[in-house]
Amino acid sequence: MLVKTINPYTHLPINVILAKALLGKYFKPEGENGDFDNYKEGEKLLPWKILASYKGSELEGARYEQLIPGDANTLARIQEITPGADPFRVITGDFVTTEDGTGIVHTAPAFGADDFRAGKKNNLGILTLVDKEGKFVEGLGEFSGRYVKNYKDQPDYVDVNVDISVKLKLENRAFKIEKYEHNYPHCWRTDKPIIYYPLDAWFIKTTAVKDRMVELNKTINWKPAATGTGRFGNWLENIQRSFQIK
Repeated sequence: MLVKTINPYTHLPINVILAKALLGKYFKPEGENGDFDNYKEGEKLLPWKILASYKGSELEGARYEQLIPGDANTLARIQEITPGADPFRVITGDFVTTEDGTGIVHTAPAFGADDFRAGKKNNLGILTLVDKEGKFVEGLGEFSGRYVKNYKDQPDYVDVNVDISVKLKLENRAFKIEKYEHNYPHCWRTDKPIIYYPLDAWFIKTTAVKDRMVELNKTINWKPAATGTGRFGNWLENIQRSFQIK
């Protein structure tokens, strides 16, 4: 659904797109077809009006402007890894639901199985904007060089998420910003949050040598023996999938 409303942060008219099933999560029924002309800053009831309705397939291929645009090298970095990549456009995916959110999600092909498959199918390419130190790379304006995650041993750290949120509000690019609690991976040794990072890797096509590995495993003098016949042996016996990166 394409909806006209008022941005609660800037109090300016804006248009937003969201799934029909989620309209009630963001808009109150009594605000529908409200009085835009007489809206006053600070009013909790936002006027809204449905401008159009689209199927997801009708939006496929539409291009969008990045919320935080990178410099001129951004696209070059993507196409260096994936020649001919064509990012920053709307694609469709069967893993997007209307249980929460807006029915529209951001996809990051390097950071999730569904995202990777959708990105590869649509030739989006891969873009990594964080370096191995956990800082934003150059070319991202005032955020370049800043840590993306807070750590306990950084007492003077200023949460970059707050600054990004403020920037999006001021630029009329955010309609609703809220805290969202969810499980997050932590290092079992240091108890610090982990940042996933895509790296080049290689995998053995284990199904091609499964029988030979099972045979050789029986010749190893495992200490304790249960490791070879149990945990590792069971893993070998149950190899089903193969992974191979060329």
